[in-house]
Amino acid sequence: MPQTSITIDTHGQGLYEFTGEVSAFVRANAAAEGLLTLFVRHTSCSLLIQENADPDVKRDLDAFFRRLVPPSSDPSMRWIVHTQEGPDDMPAHIKAALTAVSIGIPVARGRLLLGTWQGIYLFEHRDRPHRREIILHLSA
Repeated sequence: MPQTSITIDTHGQGLYEFTGEVSAFVRANAAAEGLLTLFVRHTSCSLLIQENADPDVKRDLDAFFRRLVPPSSDPSMRWIVHTQEGPDDMPAHIKAALTAVSIGIPVARGRLLLGTWQGIYLFEHRDRPHRREIILHLSA
């Protein structure tokens, strides 16, 4: 059962597509059929499968989550206690709790069975740059 990790360098909040790297891993390990599991090893970012054709989708998702969970410096977030790592930290944990840190994708004939417009994204929830590690595990 092949397993590897990839690192994504982020430069602030937003969606970072890495479908190509995942597809290359699956092709290189030529699984006839199986399940690819992706797992991000952090608590302030998440994983998404989302449309990759129209960049407005990324912008709208990012804007929605910024409005849904504003920084702890926003008056509406006065109730937040965990603030020692900055005003974006606890909101990042909340956003990660609302999304996924692990995704399973079926594989057949050595390729991901994603839909036509689907891409795989790291969803960074912190303001400053980070190095994010994602584990890829392919099981037959």
